[in-house]
Amino acid sequence: MGEKVVATRADLADRQQYRLKLQACLDALGRMLREDRFDRPRAVMGLEIELNLADEQGLPVMRNAQVLSAIGSSDFQTELGQFNIEVNIVPHRLCGHVFEELREEIDTGLRYADRQAAEAGARILMVGILPTLENDHTGLEAMSHNQRYSLLSDQILAARGEDIALDIEGVEHLQLESITMVAEAAATSLQLHLQVTPERFSSVWNAAQAICGPQLALGANSPFLFGRELWRETRPVLFQQACDTRSAELKAQGVRPITWFGERWVDSAYDLFEENLRYFPALLPICDDEDPLKVLASGGAPRLAEMRLHNGTIYRWNRPVYDVAGGVAHLRVENRALPAGPTVADTLANAAFYYGLVRVLAEQPRPVWTRLPFERADENFRQGARYGIDAVFQWPRPGRAGRAGRSGGLQTVSAVDLVLNELLPMAHQGLDEWGVEPVDRDRYLGIIEQRCLRRTNGAAWQSATFHRLRERYGMDRPAALAAMTRRYAEHMRGGEPVHTWPVG
Repeated sequence: MGEKVVATRADLADRQQYRLKLQACLDALGRMLREDRFDRPRAVMGLEIELNLADEQGLPVMRNAQVLSAIGSSDFQTELGQFNIEVNIVPHRLCGHVFEELREEIDTGLRYADRQAAEAGARILMVGILPTLENDHTGLEAMSHNQRYSLLSDQILAARGEDIALDIEGVEHLQLESITMVAEAAATSLQLHLQVTPERFSSVWNAAQAICGPQLALGANSPFLFGRELWRETRPVLFQQACDTRSAELKAQGVRPITWFGERWVDSAYDLFEENLRYFPALLPICDDEDPLKVLASGGAPRLAEMRLHNGTIYRWNRPVYDVAGGVAHLRVENRALPAGPTVADTLANAAFYYGLVRVLAEQPRPVWTRLPFERADENFRQGARYGIDAVFQWPRPGRAGRAGRSGGLQTVSAVDLVLNELLPMAHQGLDEWGVEPVDRDRYLGIIEQRCLRRTNGAAWQSATFHRLRERYGMDRPAALAAMTRRYAEHMRGGEPVHTWPVG
């Protein structure tokens, strides 16, 4: 969501005035980019991890306010559903033993939070979609008690003008005629931040877009939704449908969804913020009293509050972020494609793969996005989400420039082969270039390698265990999902990466 909202429905600003303020923010951003008013180059990374709350039986617990009170740390915050919380990790320099330091920090924090949550009758579960969650758990009464969520839900429904529906065809078919926006809370994410200079922003964002498909293939961990087995990573399609502001007629006209992969490679961060203003009406048109151009004229760094709030209601899988820290503005690329979990080690393996790979791809003399048509990157994203570790991609042939838009420069390659033969060596190189210690590099990228060699990840384990429980013990669907969730929780707390977990 970005910024906290402190207005009531009656206080929502006039849309025309808000549009003018958004344009003023965009003008200020353009001037700041031209005048180089951003922080110096810094290799800084940050993580946010969204978490589920479940009881000892593996069933959802609607007590995030009590859990957060018991935890008593500002690092843990509310999320949309009462069965969600989020932990924000302090930014770290991307070098040295950063991944091992993060493992100790996150593991210690989550174990503490889990003990405190137990006092409120809940346990913390790091999984993309809680397998035992049912549609009955996602009514409006399950929304967290935070004004920004109810405002946003009201605005999405008002823009849509009709009920929200789900229609997801995967291993099984899920159709629901009427849901609330709280259904989107079923999707819990790992969000990876990387601070970049304006000059490097487009290269990093384009590289991050290009690898979204492989990321999901490796990290898929959300195969079940409301009792049905759907995509290996069901979050993207759930997110798009549950937050869709478009009626059927607007979809037919080609109106863009607010959950969006995008439609082109970019040349600047400005391109993305400008698209946001051009394509998407404001869902929360609340005006700040800052005049950004006056702040610039006085030598300050404007907050650009309207632009940041608007940006927070457009769910790109790689989101541009403008922020101010210590009175100095900076830009970040926020990678939002991955699910949470299964373990802290798996989470950091996903992070190591992303940060290493994006470093090399962003600096290639013949960048991958000049050889990969954008629509192919979009389709790879969809393939990675739908089929996970078994996905097949279209990818530029190694050593050939090819020509974007011509299939002759592309090859059909399995996710496993692409990662093992091409992307994983790049990730090793990239972590070396960041200055990450070899022992950390080898440990966490070794987890990625083993997932490929064993053709397993969180989604594959969940599905295989669910079916083994049904076949071996004759469990019905809810019992098998609950038993699988309990075993998942046990292995997650054990901390060993998912490729080592026994099935069943």
